Amino acid sequence: MAPSVAGKRNPFALHASTIARAHTYLAFAAFLSALAIGCALHYKKIVKNGVAGYPEEWFPSVSATIGDWYPERNIFQILIAINAGPRFALVALQYYLHRSATSSIPGFLFLVGLLRTLSCGGWVFITSSDDHDVHDVLMVSYIVLNLPWMFGSLAFTPANHTAARRRRRWTSIAFFGSLVPMIYFFIQHKVHRIPGAYTRYSFFEWSLILLDVMYDSSVELDLQAADLKMTVGNFVASSSEADKIADAPLSSSVSAPTPVAATTAVKSAGESTSQPNGKEATATKATATQSLYSCAQPTVSFVSDVYLSYMFWSVFTALTPTLFYFSIWQLGISGQELALLSSLSPLLLGIPPFKGWAYSREGRTTLHVLTLVGLASYLSSSPMTRLLLVSFANSAATVGATAVWFGGDDEGVAYQALVTGLGFLMTSLSKHANHSNNPIWPFVNENSGGCNKTGIALALLAILEFAYRPVQSQPVKPAKSAPTPAPQTHWFPGAIFLGSFIFSLHSLLGDPSTLIAWSWTGYPITGPIPSQHGSLTHLAQVLGLGLAAFLAGSASTSDVLAHPLYLALGSASAYVMYTYKDWTGYAGGLGVAAFLMSLVPTVWARARAAALDGGVAKTAAVAWLVVCFFDVASVFTVAYAFVPGGEYFRERTNWVLAAQFAGIGLAFRWPALGNGSVALTLSKRAQYTVQYALALLSALSLLATLYHIPTVVPTPHRPGPRIVRAGIWTVHFGIDNRGRDSQRLMRDLIKDMELDVVGLLETDLHRVTFGNRDLTRVIAEDLGFHVDIGPGPNQHTWGAVLLSKFPIINSTHHLLPSPDGELAPAIEAYLNMFGTPVKVIVSHNGQEETPLDRELQATELARIMAESYPDPVIFLGYVVTKPHAPRPAPYQIMVEDGKVFDIDDEDADRWCEYIFYRGLYRTSYARVSRGIVTDTEMQIGQFVVPPYKRTIRDDSRTARYLRSFKEWLPEDHWFPMEYYPELGGKNGHGYHVFNTPLYYKLPDEALGTPSDD
Repeated sequence: MAPSVAGKRNPFALHASTIARAHTYLAFAAFLSALAIGCALHYKKIVKNGVAGYPEEWFPSVSATIGDWYPERNIFQILIAINAGPRFALVALQYYLHRSATSSIPGFLFLVGLLRTLSCGGWVFITSSDDHDVHDVLMVSYIVLNLPWMFGSLAFTPANHTAARRRRRWTSIAFFGSLVPMIYFFIQHKVHRIPGAYTRYSFFEWSLILLDVMYDSSVELDLQAADLKMTVGNFVASSSEADKIADAPLSSSVSAPTPVAATTAVKSAGESTSQPNGKEATATKATATQSLYSCAQPTVSFVSDVYLSYMFWSVFTALTPTLFYFSIWQLGISGQELALLSSLSPLLLGIPPFKGWAYSREGRTTLHVLTLVGLASYLSSSPMTRLLLVSFANSAATVGATAVWFGGDDEGVAYQALVTGLGFLMTSLSKHANHSNNPIWPFVNENSGGCNKTGIALALLAILEFAYRPVQSQPVKPAKSAPTPAPQTHWFPGAIFLGSFIFSLHSLLGDPSTLIAWSWTGYPITGPIPSQHGSLTHLAQVLGLGLAAFLAGSASTSDVLAHPLYLALGSASAYVMYTYKDWTGYAGGLGVAAFLMSLVPTVWARARAAALDGGVAKTAAVAWLVVCFFDVASVFTVAYAFVPGGEYFRERTNWVLAAQFAGIGLAFRWPALGNGSVALTLSKRAQYTVQYALALLSALSLLATLYHIPTVVPTPHRPGPRIVRAGIWTVHFGIDNRGRDSQRLMRDLIKDMELDVVGLLETDLHRVTFGNRDLTRVIAEDLGFHVDIGPGPNQHTWGAVLLSKFPIINSTHHLLPSPDGELAPAIEAYLNMFGTPVKVIVSHNGQEETPLDRELQATELARIMAESYPDPVIFLGYVVTKPHAPRPAPYQIMVEDGKVFDIDDEDADRWCEYIFYRGLYRTSYARVSRGIVTDTEMQIGQFVVPPYKRTIRDDSRTARYLRSFKEWLPEDHWFPMEYYPELGGKNGHGYHVFNTPLYYKLPDEALGTPSDD
């Protein structure tokens, strides 16, 4: 018998805004109580860090406050645990307010909110004292998740909730604005180890906490405006009325002015409840599952499209490094360069049956699978096999890309162009996060930083999603069935500007540090640093592509960037980038990055219009032919001495750059060409999706920068006895003898030899032919070195790098006289070696075929060394001469005119690499075989630096050539034993020529601090 109405209790109603208020109070109470108690009980302990303590550091960080000491840690964690319930409830309530039948974004934000809450729980309960790396990863993940959470919540805040919108706006802007100074002071603390920097960092870290809590408090205003209540108890109304409330339709508009009210009924044990039958329950469950998938399906398809674009760019950018492996070994045209022509495969689209197949879903799926062959070629150990497979994959990739770009209808061109831009940005980001190597390139593997298996697995998932995509996502139709756009663009200019644009993206933005290399001038650093400021390049690209997505949302604004004035702006940025250095030059480069990325939809739309007018096959083929031409021309600006006709391109990067922009200029509205406006259409949903993707990629770029900030402080290996080990190595452009990236192999030998100063030659890889790479990343991050990357790619040299465990006081880049051959680079640097300034020179002189170049270069290097006489000097270089060769050969010029000594003039078996020195005690000299890393050995000289303002008393030949066994010297002077041939060597390396390092006796004054005269 049902209980009477009079016997029922009144229901309990709880305002949802009360939960939000409780969350705010508990969060503030947790953090502020920990700060107050920590300062009261353990002040000097929580302000101390690995660099300094009180009084240099006088304000604690969040991590030290909440995670190090009892009782503040325990009180904080108890309050946070209590606050977990309200926090999860707020995520659910916010989804309830924002959900919509026409958008899946609220569901995405709901997922982000859950992950954000879990990552918050992770970094507050796993403190830096428990596990520093896990704590940092979870905290950075929390900050990254705040990007979509904050901006997404702001976008879905109803327009009439002015107070909530205002609070979300200023707190989100302040939150992300605080990240910039916080990261700056973190670098000052972690990298430069400046006392007091962590205190300033802590202020901004605490501001993030307070701003984050303030942002979440704005949901209270939303809940108050919606008058949302939760009722627990018995209803006076009948069960049918309750059913009506439960079955009420969801509001489909997030901005409706009518408040949304909700009631939750909790039935008592004695109350009957109506249950649906089995069929209805099954149907309801199936409908809910189908509805959830249909909401998520567009996002899943978008992610698949972006990854397939990433796969295309990865295969395309892998082609030139894979084939130029052979050109490097031949030092000339080897024949494998014909693999570039694999990009001309869109010519096959001139065959109607093939074109129809390539435009079909089956055809595009097959082309994606064939492109995957290039990624899988990493399994082959043969460079030639990899080249053949990558060339084949590139042929399939360019056909598939042409079908995507030029097929379909007018409404899809903006979407496909933006997806192409996102895929390209993703390749650059993956390199930034992986030491300048794309992790799915076929010439890297698990031993050289590759994630090939993971990349292939994700590619297979993306291909499967594309193949089984629901019917409403129709395959791209042949271009002939699409309506021809109104403005007619001749196919040939369309091919020119598309090819110029693709090469410009590849050559300038293929790696975020390429533009920095263009502006680098050495020490003291007055510009951006490749390993720390690459994210700025990504942010410029994001701004450009985001602007394009925003303008594509309206037909009236979609073609505004095609105005010739915008070309003038981009050209001016390119001029600044080419002409100036340091921050000014890099600012021009950032302008070029934003300019190029903002043109992606415009260029693709106009190229499609040209293809529809003149034929897809010839338009695409000529465009890729233009790319091939620029690939070759950009190499000839440096390699002119080894190729026929190369002298006409000598040091003409300015001509190549001007030709690129002249070609791109054909994509703009010129009345004489008759190419009017092209209206682009992009749905609001696609706009939001692209913008969220750009925000995510920006956050990941910043996260990668923070993750790869070097934590190993550069410190000499033997400061006590004042020993310096200096090595010279020609590393063959970072490609080993098996055609794979050699960064980690180089690192291992440098680490084992415990080198303090390293000169690396043939290192300028910021070109399309070498993959736009930076081979110093792994070495500097893992071993701790100051890095001078030498003259940039716009200086037309093969490159020289200086790595130093000692502080670099200053450095100067030289372009040595080269009237006949290639420009020879040199780095002149002063290093602070145990308080003594020592000049170190790293140079790569000309080849045997240009004797005049070698004579002039040796004369200039001798002048540089002699001008600091009698101060200490170490020369590490590639000289190309026989020992004791008379003038005009370089040896006698450099030794006599430079006033230096040969490391061992009795070593007659040398030709390329030499070490000279002055003002130091030489204690050892070693020659280490090349292994599989390169085609040249490593030479190492070991020296003892005299105390500050002390000079060597006897530098006669007799004093310098008192040979010794290693056992006669302290063990600090010994080289590693495992590299002796009789012990088998290590990793293919071993002491050769002498089969042992050569050792030299030291005078007593070098073994200890000499007494005063």
